[in-house]
Amino acid sequence: MAILGIDEVGRGPLAGPLVVGAVVLPDEKPEWVLELKDSKKLSAKKREKLNEVILEGALATGLGWVSASELDEFGISEALRVATRRAVKSVQSLHASFSQIVIDGKVNFLKGTALEKYVSTMPKADDLVKEVSAASIIAKVARDRYMVELSELYPEYGFNSHVGYGTAKHIAAIREFGITPEHRKSFEPIRSMVGFDRNGDGVKDVVDQRSFASQGAVNNVVKNTTMIGMKGEAAVCEYLEKLGHRIIARNFKTKFCEIDIVSVLDDKIYFTEVKTRKDGARGGGLYAVDKKKLQKMKFAVEVFLKVRKDFVSFNPQLAVAVVDGNYNVKDWIRLD
Repeated sequence: MAILGIDEVGRGPLAGPLVVGAVVLPDEKPEWVLELKDSKKLSAKKREKLNEVILEGALATGLGWVSASELDEFGISEALRVATRRAVKSVQSLHASFSQIVIDGKVNFLKGTALEKYVSTMPKADDLVKEVSAASIIAKVARDRYMVELSELYPEYGFNSHVGYGTAKHIAAIREFGITPEHRKSFEPIRSMVGFDRNGDGVKDVVDQRSFASQGAVNNVVKNTTMIGMKGEAAVCEYLEKLGHRIIARNFKTKFCEIDIVSVLDDKIYFTEVKTRKDGARGGGLYAVDKKKLQKMKFAVEVFLKVRKDFVSFNPQLAVAVVDGNYNVKDWIRLD
């Protein structure tokens, strides 16, 4: 009787994605299964070794990712449901059969789906059920690797050591350098620093300044051009969502490149540059992006897909949106 084991990693950090692992192991268990246990009880070296064995020897594995920006939008409970369902969908795409699902914890994140009746929830399942242990390991390794890559983009934060958790060093870096697009604006103490408001007017929740040292500095920085740009981006996000897009990231920014909005529709991932014209949209979208800017956008796509490897199978598309002084989207066109 094959079991689909499910576990999550990254519920509590201040930065980075939430990741859910899902694994189906063979009915006849190989010897290496005896080595599986809660990923937190294994050394990093041991996790890496077991991760490779699991990926090679399991009947099916899947990962469900929820980005920091999605987590801010959904809230933690809904984010866990979304990530779980994405992980299960990934396993189902491999056509592996299972007759039981075990989720670590007390909450059935598949409630309301056709799989609900097959689910058993179990606290400490990550240490008691080998399939759940395996799910814990592959999710932990995938997320840790992601955070190590982030540390190369944002070396001042030390993501490779604390993997996004709220250590004293991490919080000190936030106070000195501000937040990145990978920080969770709905989590304290960041929430208080940036004035995040999920139910507000769509402006506060996109603050992404890299140079504040105090609450007063945050309040003073969001003015004039910055405020105009953020309102324009919010208008484009709303426009894209009406077209069926799912917003993946806003204000993705590194020391070397940036992109205003990243969205997904069907099998395509769109990278949109937003031009907000207070005095009106001159010349349309093609006028707004010159050859040099286009090259920078293409580089930003490469960087984003290096960090977010869960989207490498999507077909990348560049786009530009032009917003007028009343925050109406006048143009949204593909550039390639």
